[in-house]
Amino acid sequence: MNLDTLKDIVKVAKDQGVAELKVEAKDFKVSVSFISGVAAPVVHQAPVHHAAPTSAAHPAATAKASSSADTGLHVIKSPFVGTFYSSPGPGKPVYSKLGDRVKVGQALCVLEAMKIMNEIDADVAGEIVEICVENESLVEYGQPLFKIKP
Repeated sequence: MNLDTLKDIVKVAKDQGVAELKVEAKDFKVSVSFISGVAAPVVHQAPVHHAAPTSAAHPAATAKASSSADTGLHVIKSPFVGTFYSSPGPGKPVYSKLGDRVKVGQALCVLEAMKIMNEIDADVAGEIVEICVENESLVEYGQPLFKIKP
């Protein structure tokens, strides 16, 4: 992928109000977080290893979450508008199920925005006690996706 194509992708994402963008190619990986309208890119030239969790290297890549005071549960919310997918592809096993124990950085789901797949990672370790959305449903910015008991 050339630099002009990458710039066009970032511009479209920013214009559409996407909070975060990840682009992966064979020999590089780019993660962009839009904070206060400014793009902050992180570029990796090393080969991409899909099995390794990316959130440890990119704290901004994890979903924004807040703790619910009345129930003591950690709520992982959608960082942008998109389509929720519980598995990496049709016919593939789901990332996480009700009752699963998850670790920090573990992929929980995929949110698709503008044909770009964004993994949403756990930012707290614990047990999934509620999955708040159904597979292939549209989610809004800030909508709860998962509730985790730390």
